[in-house]
Amino acid sequence: MSDPNDLVIVSAARTPFGRFGGMLKELHSSALGTLVIKEVLSRTGLQGDAIDELYYGMCIQSEAALLYNVIGRQALIHAGLSSKTISLTIDRACCSSLTGVQLGRKSILLGEAAICMAVGAENMSNTPVVLNGHRWGTRLGKPTMVDHLNPIMYVGFKSIAADAGEVALEHDVSREMQDEWAFNSQMRYQDAKKAGKFKIGEELTSVSIPQRKGEDLLFEEDEFPKPHTTQEKLATLKTVYESPTVTAGNSPGLDAGAAALVITKRSTAESLGISPLGIILSVGSAAREPHLMAEVPAYAIQQALDRAGLSVDDLDLIEINEAFAAVPLVSTKILADNDPAKWETIKTMTNPNGGAIAIGHPVGASGARILMTAMYELRRRGGGVGAVGICGGLAQGDSVVLRVDETCDI
Repeated sequence: MSDPNDLVIVSAARTPFGRFGGMLKELHSSALGTLVIKEVLSRTGLQGDAIDELYYGMCIQSEAALLYNVIGRQALIHAGLSSKTISLTIDRACCSSLTGVQLGRKSILLGEAAICMAVGAENMSNTPVVLNGHRWGTRLGKPTMVDHLNPIMYVGFKSIAADAGEVALEHDVSREMQDEWAFNSQMRYQDAKKAGKFKIGEELTSVSIPQRKGEDLLFEEDEFPKPHTTQEKLATLKTVYESPTVTAGNSPGLDAGAAALVITKRSTAESLGISPLGIILSVGSAAREPHLMAEVPAYAIQQALDRAGLSVDDLDLIEINEAFAAVPLVSTKILADNDPAKWETIKTMTNPNGGAIAIGHPVGASGARILMTAMYELRRRGGGVGAVGICGGLAQGDSVVLRVDETCDI
């Protein structure tokens, strides 16, 4: 099954994800990005000048502006990559780091780069409140302050929580079903954690957090999961942002974290003595009317499957980012073509270790996170085929279909 031209992942890691106002709150997201760049590079044994292009996903650009932007360029330099490394900072909302994977893949397949890195980082606790209208004076008027922390609202549109809830109901996905999905996400994560699936040295790398006094603190596990969640508690929560179904309990948090992957051709990896971790078979992207965000992961995944000559029946697992519980529920129902039995099967194989509702959703990092989570799970199973999909604000979507062979070193 090996092909020298296979596009392979040779390194992948993320920080533990921190909750809003938690242990990572004072770190600029670029510090987290710098950390994962160093980590994935060190795992391959490559030197900093080996990376030709770096794509850096980040959604909340006002936090980047605290350091005067071009944040991907800054992070790669701080991480010790060559000053000759080409970089691009991307904002495709939550899709951003998976878009980075797609762009790096394209450069490699076009022969314009040999080794690329896709990175995503966000610290939503560190998002500034922006003051505007003061530079030229407002006379007797008040300057405008905008809280850029809130990724839920877009000017001139409904809240994405409202859109997700309304589209869910159009697909007969009820509030109760969304709460059940959220509960299962939390419990699946706890089962995976007990089984040692989220561990340092595989998907995770630790973060050393400087303290004003005393030794640094070591941050080594996701901070957002809620092990004591019950469906009864979830049912009592009020809906938010004028959504008919979305609550704080069936949504992820406003989180912090970073993730990175290194991709290249199999022939390049083998020439450098690096074993592939997984193979990217195809990618897909979709966009629809702005309110249909919950549907677009399905369309992106279907496009990627078509390009790979595969169907949903060929998949061993699926990862769909839980921007809200409505998203994987609606998208899996579309992938099942509204067949009830098939839908139940697809739901069972989707996010088997829990998703963003438990793990967290630092928006710029989540695309890379779902890809590595799927890849490491397939490796633990001894191989297989998976698909990952993610939605972004105003109904954008990206996907990857990947394969892990039994011959891949574990």
